[in-house]
Amino acid sequence: MMDHGYDKTFSDHCVFVKKFPNEKYIILLLYVDDMLNVCHDKNDIQSLKRELSKFFAMKDLGLANQILSMKIFRERTNGKSWLS
Repeated sequence: MMDHGYDKTFSDHCVFVKKFPNEKYIILLLYVDDMLNVCHDKNDIQSLKRELSKFFAMKDLGLANQILSMKIFRERTNGKSWLS
């Protein structure tokens, strides 16, 4: 991922962050063969998926409801998310 402009976080080596000049960013969690990405702009996520699919066999399973046995809850009106 570092070859694609992502920095590995110090707190968790499975979490990568890519920062853009306009203060946007993408957070990418990789664990074995699962990937979860978080970003403010859906277009940036689609670009990420297109780029990574050039190098890796991928399936887009849509909006995540669970990762690593943790359920994901969203409150879209307030822009908040929680993990159980």
